[in-house]
Amino acid sequence: MVQIKHLNVIHKKDMRTLVEDLSFTLNPGDKAALIGEEGNGKSTILKLLYEDGLVEDYVEYTGEIIKNNEVLGYLAQELKSWEKEKTVYEFLAGEPAFFDMSAKELALLAQRMGISPELLYEDRPLGSLSGGEQIKVQFIRMLSRRPTVLLMDEPSNDIDIETLEWLEEFINACREPVLYISHDEVLLERTANMIIHLEQVKRKTQPRYTVEKTDYRTYVNRRSQDFLRQEQLARKERSEYEKQQERFRKIQQKVEHQQNVITRQDPHGGQLLKKKMHAVKALEHRFEREYAERTKMPEAEEAIFFKLNGSEELPNGKRVLEMYLPKLIAGDTSNTSLDGEPRTESPGMPESKECKEGRVLAENIQLNVNGAEKICIIGKNGVGKTTLLRKIAGQLLPRRDIKAAYMPQNYDDLLRLPVTPVEYLSSTGDKEEETRICTWLGSLKYTADEMSHPIGELSGGQKAKLLLLKMSMSGANVLILDEPTRNFSPLSNPVIRKHLKDFDGAIISISHDRKYIQEVCDKVYRLTEKGLKKEA
Repeated sequence: MVQIKHLNVIHKKDMRTLVEDLSFTLNPGDKAALIGEEGNGKSTILKLLYEDGLVEDYVEYTGEIIKNNEVLGYLAQELKSWEKEKTVYEFLAGEPAFFDMSAKELALLAQRMGISPELLYEDRPLGSLSGGEQIKVQFIRMLSRRPTVLLMDEPSNDIDIETLEWLEEFINACREPVLYISHDEVLLERTANMIIHLEQVKRKTQPRYTVEKTDYRTYVNRRSQDFLRQEQLARKERSEYEKQQERFRKIQQKVEHQQNVITRQDPHGGQLLKKKMHAVKALEHRFEREYAERTKMPEAEEAIFFKLNGSEELPNGKRVLEMYLPKLIAGDTSNTSLDGEPRTESPGMPESKECKEGRVLAENIQLNVNGAEKICIIGKNGVGKTTLLRKIAGQLLPRRDIKAAYMPQNYDDLLRLPVTPVEYLSSTGDKEEETRICTWLGSLKYTADEMSHPIGELSGGQKAKLLLLKMSMSGANVLILDEPTRNFSPLSNPVIRKHLKDFDGAIISISHDRKYIQEVCDKVYRLTEKGLKKEA
């Protein structure tokens, strides 16, 4: 059992309260999903539970964290740069308990996750693996501790659909308490039996939390129904109050008029009117007391407001992409610049042993995209999806007959981390443009402080919002997206999916998000060693 009692968390830089008086208990069998918008302190809670030293640089806290000698296993949302420089084996060996697992146990675990057991002993840098492979290696390291409580920050990020299904089975079968963050709505619907919802209401000035022992879909539906009932009741009470006020004003005006016409020759009538005015004033005070106790309009942290704007609609017959690759080579990023200029290296990615060897990932890849088609590429981790998408970006970004924009899996490939969001989006630097940018960022739930923070200090979700806004401002009519929904909250993801679905241009994407694939994409292709195979 793990407990948090009356926890308060304050961000040191802007002194914003992230969490206030949070209390909950994790018992065996609990599958607790920690949900909320980006920047609300979800990852901070997991880090505090695991080791408070992970957050001492940016937050301070009060309250009790009771671990009861439990063995905590922690899966981080993102590896540190120095961790990515380690070989796979060095990273795993950094956990002493790794050597307590037998070769048979490790092989079985690796096979269940869809990776080769030999990968665990390789001298390839961890950063050279695909995002999904990195998650799987972290998962094996965490499980080697034989934890009695599991803390997982976005375990569903980047892993393929087959491993997502394994993860669902794992969480459901787990007897130990599990506290996890995920933006995958299907995973939440199939696994969570407890919801811990962190919110920031009143324009991110007031933290609030909800803890309920229920499944995710029931929580969302009941919350929506409760808010609707409260809103209807509040509107009804407001309407009745306004009618009362109108009746009161008429009575008051009538009495005041009678007072004005009363003469000194009728003192008895004046006395009666004085009493009547006293009664009118008492009625006014009663109305005010009743209105103060009225049902309040529900306060909720709203989903982001967002709309993609294409520069011009693509004709149905427009050939957006006509690609044939005899071979897809691991690490081959020649002519695949993010800015449309030829280059020979992938920015921000180390050249791995695998890249030097030029391993063939797939052969005979053919992909044609016409008009405003919305394409999704799926496949197992490490098969080369991101490498293929970078090749596609390299072909489309320099084109002048279309306007293409690219969202990479690693946002830092495109973002300038030392500058602020406003500086990154600004092209002229004038005051009017800055005001417009601040308005747009506000619609994406950025606070004034976050608009002035360096991009490098923002969460993954906030960075993703920034890239989407940049795309919208560019007027692109072709979007190349690597896992576009993976860092948005469950509340915001439906908004993102809707606008991607309604986008007038073409979308070429990679995703393991099953709701995104179902709701947005017209065609789905699976990348295999033998090329792209269209899914039925």
